Amino acid sequence: MDCCGHGHALTYRPLIWRTALTSVNAMLAGDVGPRGSTAAARTAETASAALDVLRKSISVDVHTHGGQTGIMSKAPPSDDLANHMRAGALAVACLADVPDGPILGRNAEGALAAVRNPRPGELYGHHLERLAWMDELVANHGVRRALCTADLEAAHKSGQPAIVADVEGLDFLDGKLERLEEAHQRGIRHLQLVHYTPNDIGDFQTGSVTHQGLTSFGAEVIRACHRLGFVCDVAHATEDMVQQAVKIATKPLLLSHTALSGSRAMGPTPLQGRQVTPDHARAIAETGGSIGIWHFFSSLDKYVEGLKEMAEIVGVDHVSIGTDQHVTPGAVQDYTQWVHLVAAMLRGGFTPEEAGKIAGGNYMRIFRAAVG
Repeated sequence: MDCCGHGHALTYRPLIWRTALTSVNAMLAGDVGPRGSTAAARTAETASAALDVLRKSISVDVHTHGGQTGIMSKAPPSDDLANHMRAGALAVACLADVPDGPILGRNAEGALAAVRNPRPGELYGHHLERLAWMDELVANHGVRRALCTADLEAAHKSGQPAIVADVEGLDFLDGKLERLEEAHQRGIRHLQLVHYTPNDIGDFQTGSVTHQGLTSFGAEVIRACHRLGFVCDVAHATEDMVQQAVKIATKPLLLSHTALSGSRAMGPTPLQGRQVTPDHARAIAETGGSIGIWHFFSSLDKYVEGLKEMAEIVGVDHVSIGTDQHVTPGAVQDYTQWVHLVAAMLRGGFTPEEAGKIAGGNYMRIFRAAVG
């Protein structure tokens, strides 16, 4: 599955733009003001401008589980993801397998956590099962798996939704570094180091500090990610772990889904422990990387405020969209809303160039440097 010595036959299929335009027209037919009103005209103008942004740049949700029928659900693969991506003109979804999923639940405080120890080999087995789910999705349900930058460019040009195969938490390694090479051979190109389960890589934000940051094995993992060609994602890692990881990293890092600590746009939230301080965010930006903002806001306009909060700290070149879309309510309920999020960014004051960077360009820079 190594990429990309072969050519790709390209046939331009504008279906994604026809489908997205239908979605926009449906929105315009809704409660945006009487036909011919200033409100309706302004909405139409920004929706058209948003589609133009998405035509010109490759848009990416840098962290997702694919919605209610996605990879974390018990549903078999379906056309839902591809159909929603076409309707919202989203080009690429970083689709995350969650190896520690079987042992996660709510603890006594109501927070998501590992609630039992895994059985030997259990998390590796679940990881392989989810990779098979992804294989079926790609084979029969309208999405293309991208193995390199050329694949992403080809998919966008042809109007075919694409996924970057992602793993949220390297709990499947069980200390075996060789499993990273196996993951690469299986088509994965994006790896998140820690999640909710203690591992031998480093400390995570919502767990007990046991390693004082990044372990020596974790440093080996980062070097292997760079060598093999993975985007290295430090979401969920503690600030100490991140500060140590940036000293090891020789390629841009990603922190795929979070928000600024004390975000006014989010307001009071049980996710406070997963937010990041300005220094935490700046450490990622200084590698040339980006911070993805999740969609846990009350509206698209509030989501845009959350993007602005981070952009004010690190600049627009270091902010991305990582919705963490699965079954938890948020501002982007499914990808039919993607074009409307970009329109909200334009209404909120981002220029088309800035919106293009945040909606995908910044991740493309990281992917190109990390994967090739």
